[in-house]
Amino acid sequence: MFLPLNSLENICVCFLLMIIYSTAGWVGEMIYHSIVIKHLSEKRGFLNGFLCPIYGHGALLVLYVLNGGLKNPLLTFLAGMVLTTALEYFTSWMMEAIFHMRWWDYSNCKYQLNGRICLTNCIFFGLGCVLLCHVVNPPVLRWLIGIGPEYTVPVASFIFGLYIMDNVLSIRSAFQLSHRLDKLQKIQQEIRQHLDEKAQLYGNRVEELTVRLMNGLEKASDEYLQERMLRLAQLRSGADMFERRLLRSHPNLRSKRHGSKLIDVLRQKKDGVVKK
Repeated sequence: MFLPLNSLENICVCFLLMIIYSTAGWVGEMIYHSIVIKHLSEKRGFLNGFLCPIYGHGALLVLYVLNGGLKNPLLTFLAGMVLTTALEYFTSWMMEAIFHMRWWDYSNCKYQLNGRICLTNCIFFGLGCVLLCHVVNPPVLRWLIGIGPEYTVPVASFIFGLYIMDNVLSIRSAFQLSHRLDKLQKIQQEIRQHLDEKAQLYGNRVEELTVRLMNGLEKASDEYLQERMLRLAQLRSGADMFERRLLRSHPNLRSKRHGSKLIDVLRQKKDGVVKK
């Protein structure tokens, strides 16, 4: 078995491997995305720290299931591709089920499945598994074991504390973002209903006016709408730095329950109130 978890030392080494590969994955994603958009990318990832845990968890999944890697690199490529792609699909589904938001979306890719996985990533994951098992992990594992428990245990314990705090903060922010979208949706419904009641005045412009009011592009015409616009401004300005960081880190963030337009409302920096 690859690194049996039968001692505190091995557990700490395993955790440090996860952190190392999570950080390496984050660096790779930052470089790749910066190349694609042709300028330095906003910080990527769900957590506030410089790591993407899905890469670390994927690395450990491959190492343990394949017992450090299969002898034939081609088989490592195929098996690793299946394992990591399944992990990405499950993670996407689970995060959407919990937070009611799609954190990444490959719907624009030619070969993809439900927008959760795509062929290009599958190939990169497979190649990464070959590199991990046959090149990178053996010396990294020897180095960590060689350091000794007098260093790995306290370092892992300290980093674990930071990791837990980061997870708590990020999960809290994701829930706050989801709840904020619920409130925005309620305001949008109230505005649309109010405009519907005055259909004779607004005619077929109800939907257009609702969108313009939600985006702060239209002046509130009565006291009811002014009160909703004030609540809208408070909701928008109330998003804390961690919520805004999540919005910046996930430019393709979408919500089937709330719709993409409401998320775009939160992304705007203006106060959402048109001055008279």
